[in-house]
Amino acid sequence: MTHKAKFVLVGLAGVLAGAALTVNLSAIANKEAETALPVEELRAFTDVFARIKSDYVEPVEDKKLITEAINGMLTGLDPHSAYLDAEGFKDLQVGTQGEFGGLGIEVGMEDGFVKVVSPIEDTPAFKAGVKPGDLIIKLDDTPVKGMTLNDAVKRMRGKPGATIKLTIARKGVDKPIVLTLTRAIIKIRSVKSKLLENGYGYVRVTQFQEHTGELLAEALGKLYKDNKAPLKGLILDLRNDPGGLLNGAVAVTAAFVKPDSLVVYTEGRTDDAKMRLTASRENYLRPMQIDYLKNLPDGVKQVPMVVLVNSGSASASEIVAGALQDHKRAVVMGTRTFGKGSVQTILPIGNGTAIKLTTARYFTPNGRSIQAKGIEPDIVVEDPAMPSADEGLEIREADLDKHLSNPNGGESSPASKPADSIKAPPADQPGKDKKPLTLEPGEIVSKNDFQVNQALNLLKGLQILQGR
Repeated sequence: MTHKAKFVLVGLAGVLAGAALTVNLSAIANKEAETALPVEELRAFTDVFARIKSDYVEPVEDKKLITEAINGMLTGLDPHSAYLDAEGFKDLQVGTQGEFGGLGIEVGMEDGFVKVVSPIEDTPAFKAGVKPGDLIIKLDDTPVKGMTLNDAVKRMRGKPGATIKLTIARKGVDKPIVLTLTRAIIKIRSVKSKLLENGYGYVRVTQFQEHTGELLAEALGKLYKDNKAPLKGLILDLRNDPGGLLNGAVAVTAAFVKPDSLVVYTEGRTDDAKMRLTASRENYLRPMQIDYLKNLPDGVKQVPMVVLVNSGSASASEIVAGALQDHKRAVVMGTRTFGKGSVQTILPIGNGTAIKLTTARYFTPNGRSIQAKGIEPDIVVEDPAMPSADEGLEIREADLDKHLSNPNGGESSPASKPADSIKAPPADQPGKDKKPLTLEPGEIVSKNDFQVNQALNLLKGLQILQGR
């Protein structure tokens, strides 16, 4: 079968319930399958198809049988390959604009249930207290067991203002938690920033969307303007950032590294799946777009940096953290990332539908694959508001059924032992459910954020050392 176009994407970790999967830079060429058809297996398929048509207890439409067969082929491969019906394909395309309807949950499948990877900041799910690692076992009164991930996501999407009841199983909580959420049009400004104190800036990237690079350039310009002097240190917060557009990740990295530095490369079976993306304008700008990184404030490429990550940092955010770490441009701090290191390609197949197929793995500039492994921080700093590794509540790519292996091996252990580890302060009530930090009105980061404060302390220490 030939296709008019296929699009490469760096997917988020799983399918988003009301959040965007993201399409990359451009269309790439088609290739005909070169393998012979498996005649015996296809004969078995047609025999089963005919038997269902003739003997199943109720009549079944051909379209339903074929659709379910396609679903089965793709979902049996890995957690990120999937069939997109017309509605799902449209949602994917619309989602890259940073505006979509739904709840704002980034999810995957685990043992037949929907498992929360990360609630997206400022969304109904985030505000209702949905947490990473939660298992959604019911949608309204319908059990999730037996649904495909796409079916579950469709049920969670809907008309803004309409409510949906989620029944959640949470490790450490005896009874199911029932939450009623109101669907909303989710508009996410993917970059937020503030001056933490004189000389020290903070930038948070919540997702990598179409305009993330431009928004980052604006944020950096404002920080330098508000500070009225070059910054002494900068925190780039990628915690719970589930990923997004690959060119957005290249743009964010390009803002801080030397021009033409390698950001990421991919390897797959076909020539089309092999790319080398550098910090060059052609790898992050749309056609005819003015280079928004051209006039960044002086000192941006030298300012001491800390990148904050955690188990909710996936895909494009891991590309950024890995590139800045390999180029020794920033200290990576926090906890090990999610480990989503595969590339998906969207192939339209007619009638407005498409398949999302894993076609490559991506690697950091130094050749590290983060697939099912993640980025190990230079300094491990636990977050007292999040589950710790010891509690077994963090979910990562390696926990997903049928996940791709890491070609470098060592999925269960970090690439290297972290230089330092800073333990989170003990919870006030051990054994009780940990509560997320609350934000004051108008604030984008809590003053009591332990990891941010540790990053700030490190930057101040680096400033003292440089002064000596």
